[in-house]
Amino acid sequence: MYERSRHLMSCNIAGFTYYDGIDVINNLQPGTHVILKSEPENPYDPNAVSIYYNETKLGYIPRAKNSYICDLLYFGHKDILEAKISSRNLDNHTEDQFHISVKIKDNRDNTEDFANE
Repeated sequence: MYERSRHLMSCNIAGFTYYDGIDVINNLQPGTHVILKSEPENPYDPNAVSIYYNETKLGYIPRAKNSYICDLLYFGHKDILEAKISSRNLDNHTEDQFHISVKIKDNRDNTEDFANE
């Protein structure tokens, strides 16, 4: 049976150097949940989407990839998104050390048959 992917996008964490990620770097492992927040008042990019670990700002989704996620957040659909650290390589340049993956949450009832949809 064909299974649709929940994957929406993957990207690096842009601007990691300029925020407080270094304070929580040991907690940022693949699989760690992160929070996405829309920043419509951002003076540099009205589609800015910041990335947080708990209350610590890590950086942003890169400008070239943020508009769709920004729209979902702006219109109140944050509850359908699931974002996690997908990779970590501290040997890379700071802007490429961490990547995230954004997926649509799967809220299906596993007992229901979706083959007939």
